[in-house]
Amino acid sequence: MKRILLRSGKSPFDVLPVEEALHRDVIATNSGNLIFSDAAHKILTTPRAEVFSNGMKTDVGAASRINDEYDAFVVPLANAFRPSFEPALQRLTRLIGKLKIPVVVLGVGAQTGVTYDPARLKAMEPSVRAFCAAVLERSPSIGVRGEFTEKYLNDMGFRDVEVIGCPSMFLHGDRLPVEKRASALTADSRVAVNGSHTAVRGGGLHRIITRAHERYPNLLYVGQNLTDAKQLHWRDVDSPAGRITEMPTHPDHPMYREDKVRVYVDPVTWIDDLRGFDYSFGSRIHGNIAALLAGTPATVLAFDSRTLELCRYFEIPHRLLSEVPADLDPADLYEEADFGPLTRNHKERFERFTAFLDKNGLENTFTHGDGGEAFEKKLRSLAFPAGVRPWTDVDLDSLAGRFGWLQQRITELDTQNTQLKRELTRSKAAAKAAAKAAFPAPSIYRRARRVVGGPLKRALKPQK
Repeated sequence: MKRILLRSGKSPFDVLPVEEALHRDVIATNSGNLIFSDAAHKILTTPRAEVFSNGMKTDVGAASRINDEYDAFVVPLANAFRPSFEPALQRLTRLIGKLKIPVVVLGVGAQTGVTYDPARLKAMEPSVRAFCAAVLERSPSIGVRGEFTEKYLNDMGFRDVEVIGCPSMFLHGDRLPVEKRASALTADSRVAVNGSHTAVRGGGLHRIITRAHERYPNLLYVGQNLTDAKQLHWRDVDSPAGRITEMPTHPDHPMYREDKVRVYVDPVTWIDDLRGFDYSFGSRIHGNIAALLAGTPATVLAFDSRTLELCRYFEIPHRLLSEVPADLDPADLYEEADFGPLTRNHKERFERFTAFLDKNGLENTFTHGDGGEAFEKKLRSLAFPAGVRPWTDVDLDSLAGRFGWLQQRITELDTQNTQLKRELTRSKAAAKAAAKAAFPAPSIYRRARRVVGGPLKRALKPQK
């Protein structure tokens, strides 16, 4: 049985209370990450292969154990070639450099503006080169999201680069049935909207959301960031992103007060909920991919290269956010959206994706297994928490659940603190015994204690 280690926040089968999911940040700051990692988990699970999540840990010291316990390390990535991710990319490169097993990268992307100008990425080019070189020493090719990332790496001299899109789009294999269930959107239509903090604050998306909120009583905003979820569940606004009042996830926003906001910590509930909607739109690529996977029509308002190149590759209906009017009506987007190319050419893209897996020594459940039937059956046997809602109620059950979890965390921290104190006491005793053994003569021992006692005491003092 082949054992595959997958870079992901959690296994698709890990059912966590909302509080625990947020505390551990299993979404790695963005719940969209779980959509493509869950898809990869399903795709790679076959009768001859088991998949294990690494919990998004990049522990360079664990390389030897990974080499011993696993047969391949699979790394689904999104916009990893961006300046803010460079330290994490460097750590990942150091880990890969110590691995002796195959390393397969699924759908990595470079992030810049919609003009595809790579100038902002110039300073991190050495880190990107080192990462790609390390991967290509352990696999025949690198899978990238789209045309821009392919050219970006080609221009650096890397030729073993294949455009495969994102594994999230292949959650259902070569099937992607998306069709309009209504001839047009009306005031009664259920519409979902999404957007990043940058698009809302700097791209003017908040004005579009405001107008849609006025026109569509059944509008729902779906957030994705960890800060969004903390705002909903804890009313936590203690962060730069958390203080953006234009975000519907902010407690001062009318959509928050009207309970028209959600954040999901499990893709299965996210996709299930979007099945009941007529349409989805916004700047979040995976927010709209979740809708497409549910069979719900969606349009992306592209705001950067990471969304634009995926839209172009998969032929997802899209417009540039910078080119749409502030009073945009989603009904106009719905009317003009053509899902024919998306669905008609999906099988060809799926075959390109599975050919990439074959080249890299990985089987897939659709060709070599049961098509994900066992995966879906196990998933449906579990009870996942519903989407995180705004905390607007004051009933005792709501308070008891939240404060009960906080009390449990306090108890756990008290236990950890007691254990640390015991370890500190043992360390002090061991240090004294070692010093006495090294300086048996009483006068020398006393002088040694005076010399090293102060620094030793300060070094062992618990940090506040």
